[in-house]
Amino acid sequence: MADGKISRSDMTRRGFLATAAGAAAAATVTIAKPSLVRGYDANAKIALGVIGSGGRGNWIANLFNKHGGYEIVSAGDYFKDRVDRLGNRFKLPDSRRHTGLNNHAKVLADKVDAVAIESPPYFHPMQAAAAVEAGKHVYVAKPIAVDVPGCLTIGEAGRKATRKKLVFVVDFQTRAEPIYQEAVKRTRNGDVGRVVNGVACYYCGFMFGNQWKQIGAKPGDNETRLRCWQSDQALSGDIITEQHIHAIDVACWFMDCDPEDAVGTGGRKLRKGDGIIYEHFNLVYRFSNGVPISFTGCQFGKGSNDIGCWIHGSRGTADTHYFGHVKILGDAPYAGGTMKNLFTQGAVNNIATFHESIGRGKVDNPTVAPSVRSNLTTILGRTAAYTGKQVTFRQIMDAKDTVPDRTKGLKA
Repeated sequence: MADGKISRSDMTRRGFLATAAGAAAAATVTIAKPSLVRGYDANAKIALGVIGSGGRGNWIANLFNKHGGYEIVSAGDYFKDRVDRLGNRFKLPDSRRHTGLNNHAKVLADKVDAVAIESPPYFHPMQAAAAVEAGKHVYVAKPIAVDVPGCLTIGEAGRKATRKKLVFVVDFQTRAEPIYQEAVKRTRNGDVGRVVNGVACYYCGFMFGNQWKQIGAKPGDNETRLRCWQSDQALSGDIITEQHIHAIDVACWFMDCDPEDAVGTGGRKLRKGDGIIYEHFNLVYRFSNGVPISFTGCQFGKGSNDIGCWIHGSRGTADTHYFGHVKILGDAPYAGGTMKNLFTQGAVNNIATFHESIGRGKVDNPTVAPSVRSNLTTILGRTAAYTGKQVTFRQIMDAKDTVPDRTKGLKA
């Protein structure tokens, strides 16, 4: 750190973790409230800090508040207007509203039991690792990271959380839905027969307005990129990692093994500019069980909206949709059901699980490892599309490539 500026290397390595842990050292580390240690109390309040107070942060904070088992006591965001929006809603004093690049360390230094990390994905690994280091329970939005080192950091943070008897939950909505869980279980148990291949898709219209134009109007201005992070490749991980991961995660869930390699393409036809997110990806994955999964995703046009995954087997097909029906067709059919509002209900389910796990001391943290695998799978596909080459899983793991630094010029 020099002249108040923090480089990404400062933030992602041991130096960052030591700094964050030092900032939290003066805080009272509360693994769980005394009432929760004695036994699960559904009405016990968990002191929650929210890291990332933008649209998603405000939305998730409202769901935590509605649960009734949390008290939002601290909030952070790089931008003051965003943290004030959340702070005003929950009547937080100015001393509990934290800004700047190190806002998360300031939240951790408050008397919080847990944190909800809703910042741009670029920052998730460093913030989650710092939270575990400080003895806090962690609830983190997907995607967990934007590059391989970040995924590995999250994996280690999850394992460390278990060792420290802390709860660590990754907020994938589909994995929290019982109908999806049953469809996956039946498929793995052989209800569709021998799996032959699969298809996954994520189709939606043009999103994020003119963010890409705002970035283009101020080239090299990382503060503008941060405010418009959904349209920045490095901060978001591109649409395949930040959005398409919903569909790819379901495919990985069905497969329950690592991808072997990927080949494909992607690009942008409408958005222009250095470091701006793609608008489409077309890929073929081959998993280590020999099953190929094709994926196509786009974020432009009108009239087609779906987040789906089909797994085709010798006796049937698992047919799943984030905004529609989940079922199995064939010799061993499963009627399943229709998703009414999975985007919200999945988060509500995860928030309830987070509270109960803290209360019961359930620290096996089962969402971490599969989330790491799914996130790495998106990075594999992204790398194949960016390079135009067939890329193996082992190649990306060995390379440990990082995304460009987006912290230069930002205020500490």
